[in-house]
Amino acid sequence: MDTPELRQRRPDSSFDELPSKNEKLKPIKESEPRLKHGIPMQIVRSLILSTWFNCCCVIIVTTQLIGAPLYFINKRYYYSYMAHTKESFGIVIGVLTQWGCPTLVRISGDESVRGQIHLAKGGYLQTTFSERLVLTANHQVYTDWIYLWWIAYTNKMHGYLYIILKESLKYIPIIGQGMMFYGFIFMARKWLSDKPRLQHRLEKLKLQNSGSKSDSPQFDPMWLMIFPEGTNLSLNTKKRSAEYCRKQGIEPLKHELLPRSTGLFFCLQQLKGTVEWVYDCTVAYEGPPKGSLPDKYFTLRSTYLQGRPPTSVNMHWRRFAVADIPLDDQKEFDAWLRARWVEKDQLLEECFETGRFPSSLAGSIDTDDVSVKQKAAASDGYVEAHVRVAHWSEFGRVFMVLAAVTVLCRLVLTVYGLWRSTS
Repeated sequence: MDTPELRQRRPDSSFDELPSKNEKLKPIKESEPRLKHGIPMQIVRSLILSTWFNCCCVIIVTTQLIGAPLYFINKRYYYSYMAHTKESFGIVIGVLTQWGCPTLVRISGDESVRGQIHLAKGGYLQTTFSERLVLTANHQVYTDWIYLWWIAYTNKMHGYLYIILKESLKYIPIIGQGMMFYGFIFMARKWLSDKPRLQHRLEKLKLQNSGSKSDSPQFDPMWLMIFPEGTNLSLNTKKRSAEYCRKQGIEPLKHELLPRSTGLFFCLQQLKGTVEWVYDCTVAYEGPPKGSLPDKYFTLRSTYLQGRPPTSVNMHWRRFAVADIPLDDQKEFDAWLRARWVEKDQLLEECFETGRFPSSLAGSIDTDDVSVKQKAAASDGYVEAHVRVAHWSEFGRVFMVLAAVTVLCRLVLTVYGLWRSTS
């Protein structure tokens, strides 16, 4: 894509040059994203990034194992401890993205989230969404969850994120074990076996408030993330979705897969009375030629090793009151969810045509101590910020528990050695 409104970064143009507020949007030109790094550099980056990331994961899982006995001593302490390790992983992927593939995120929204998206001092993104919510999103590429986890970080909820994902992921060495400690919900896509497992996990997400940080007087913080499409958008999944739509007499979606209502319907029914809001995010990636699918361009390898992250990740946020969602009849809920996905498809079409999602946030975004570029975007109702952590010192939290245990063990051994030498 190539449009002034998107301000695509190029070696021969300034990223800070902005169109005037009244300048007419130009059609997007097709331009395939280029790889930044050749094979030799990809090998070097692979060795450095994978070694660093895997070491961090080993440290986090080791930290989880150290705290696992808390489950049998005090479950409140156990869940708070695991939330700390989940925060550590959120920081790791934030640092990895900040250092390995700097990515601009452009955020807009409708009136329902007005006043909840801010630019903090220094141009950092800060969100003030509810601390108990169900989060839905369209699933474009495998990296969607990384950017959504970062949004949770900007809301200080990166330790309370719970993701519903496919069962095969829990068998990934180290990472899979870590996700099990996190309380993620693994689905085999067989409802008879998935339903009791899901119900068990949802009961745990209705725990009474342990006095941590929830704005609810009764329940613990929770962001439950679910992708109703069930899998990411690709040529094969899009074809299967279109075939199903034709059989059902439904108009296929242009930029998404038809959402599946069963899992989300069950979650909302089970959590009813404990969650007030469903937050919905529509995600679009800038960079691929118009009409192409983003999974061809943005994989973990291309993003982190080949130096081809999205030119920008565009997000449009809105929220719906659970009380206004039809939860007494699944057919009515299915129609409601499909209508929301049709709206998302229209949002995506507008984004691909004009370069931006629509926004109702103009006048509600803080612009103190931010760049000229960010102020100009904010005046049009958009928040632009790069994926990053607030301060590099946060990364030290990843090693805090292991370092403390190491020091304690050395102290015990020293004291024991002195006792043996004097006895």
